[in-house]
Amino acid sequence: MSNLVSTISKTRQLATRTPSALSSSSSFVICRAPSRTFKRSYARAQTSSTGARDKAAVGVFTPTSAALFVATGAGLYFYFQSEKLKLQEKKRIPSPCPPITQIEKELESRSVGRAHVGGPFTLTTHDGKSFSEKDLLGKWNFVYFGFTNCPDICPAELDKVGEIMKSLESTHGQIFQPVFISVDPARDSSSQMTTYLSDFHPRIIGLTGDYASTKSVCKAYRVYFSTPPDADPKGDYLVDHSIYVYLMDPDGKFVEAFGQSSTAAEVVERVNKEIGEYEKETRRKV
Repeated sequence: MSNLVSTISKTRQLATRTPSALSSSSSFVICRAPSRTFKRSYARAQTSSTGARDKAAVGVFTPTSAALFVATGAGLYFYFQSEKLKLQEKKRIPSPCPPITQIEKELESRSVGRAHVGGPFTLTTHDGKSFSEKDLLGKWNFVYFGFTNCPDICPAELDKVGEIMKSLESTHGQIFQPVFISVDPARDSSSQMTTYLSDFHPRIIGLTGDYASTKSVCKAYRVYFSTPPDADPKGDYLVDHSIYVYLMDPDGKFVEAFGQSSTAAEVVERVNKEIGEYEKETRRKV
């Protein structure tokens, strides 16, 4: 009975406690339960979020996409291999037109695009003899247009012609003929030409004539010159003119024109090549 009274008394004491006291005594229980629940729910959310991200990252390159990638690469490889074989097969198929010979190629290159330079003329040599385009036949000719009162360009070009002659004749012999045609007929007489050419290669042939003859030969060789038709033989003037050394073959046909920028070595190399092609084409030597 005493125990029963004691229990009832404790119950009454709990019932009469203030709300603050009751909250203080049971705070541990009230706080822990929600805390455990929050932690568990957070753990589940974290796992779910991480798992979702991992799945998204892996999903970019799935087994299906890998299979498609490999299949595409294999298809491209076999396509390009097939195209390569087709090209190789086309190369093996003979052309419907038979190939032209090397000589035909060379003849074509020599006949197409050759300038129409040269033509009939009649002038007088520095030693008083008549000279025409027929006297060019049978030799390789270097034809240069200038005048004896030229201060520097003409002497330099005639010196170059002499150097070219010396080099070529050491290999081919005397199959070359250098010709110097005056574009100053008023002052370049035969005696003047003889004196002037004594300073250059001994086989250079000087040619001169009257104004009409000079104009005609310059027109045939497409040479410009500024000498007036009524020039004073005693006048002190310079003549503007084209500066080229023309190479004419043994048939009197134009081959090449060499300007001031062409060196003697370059001219010699080109002439050697032209001699070889000429001999192959005509099957004869000069």
